[in-house]
Amino acid sequence: MTNQIKFGLSTWLWESPFNTQSVALFPKIKKMGYDIVEIPVEDPHLIDGKTIKKALKDNGLQATVCGAFGATKDLTHEDRAVHKNCFEYIQKCFELCNLWEVDFFAGPMYAAVGKARMLPKEERKKEWDLAVNNISKVCNMAQNQGLSIALEPLNRFESDLINTAADVMRFIKDVNHKSAKVLLDGFHMTIEEKNIADAIKTVGDKLIHVQVSENHRGVPGTGLTPWTDFAAGLKAIDYKGAIVIESFTPEIKELAAAVCIWKNLAASQDQFASEGISFLKKTFT
Repeated sequence: MTNQIKFGLSTWLWESPFNTQSVALFPKIKKMGYDIVEIPVEDPHLIDGKTIKKALKDNGLQATVCGAFGATKDLTHEDRAVHKNCFEYIQKCFELCNLWEVDFFAGPMYAAVGKARMLPKEERKKEWDLAVNNISKVCNMAQNQGLSIALEPLNRFESDLINTAADVMRFIKDVNHKSAKVLLDGFHMTIEEKNIADAIKTVGDKLIHVQVSENHRGVPGTGLTPWTDFAAGLKAIDYKGAIVIESFTPEIKELAAAVCIWKNLAASQDQFASEGISFLKKTFT
């Protein structure tokens, strides 16, 4: 595996929502050996971008940025006012990306997370086309600001629109815009894919970001994820992006409920982070 891969960690492991005071986590993240801090932007108004930029520099960290898409930020909603709200949110996230010198914005921005229903084929097609149309607009916004977007497939319990690598590639084909790229998350892949390596190869050079945890959202290396296949898939496409641990704390009740984490997945969140990077470096370098 190429040694150009960098390892990161989402601040969701400790807290939510990310805010200006969250920079207190940065020294610890750096000391553990991470290169990257993943900043989940739930509410841009809670974040002083310039303060974060200085803290990143002071701690020798790079950033990646992902979004949070709930019912008020749903590009498949029947109310276009909801689309407008989502576009405005994405624009604020793009501005933070540029401020922090991040060249893409990541997440399942095609629809609200948790929108999982059995729909008639005609209605599903209508939502798909609406998502394609709106993500095309997002791609134009991104291109105008020198950015890409990394679209994330989610498991069937969190989305009924895009669940697999094949789904996201079909979606990108329909969007037909060079700014549309892919984020693959190992947690969702262990639920939805038949073969992790094949899924990664399906995406190929569209893959610009990777998130990982175990199949049970726990510390990488403690579950059923086929890590050898994962590493082989990334090597096969000569992946040079980041690998970021994304998991969550049960202490933040609203977030824990959203991702169905009802108990601690490690003795402490710090232990989760330190054991996680040890395993990733052993597996992917």
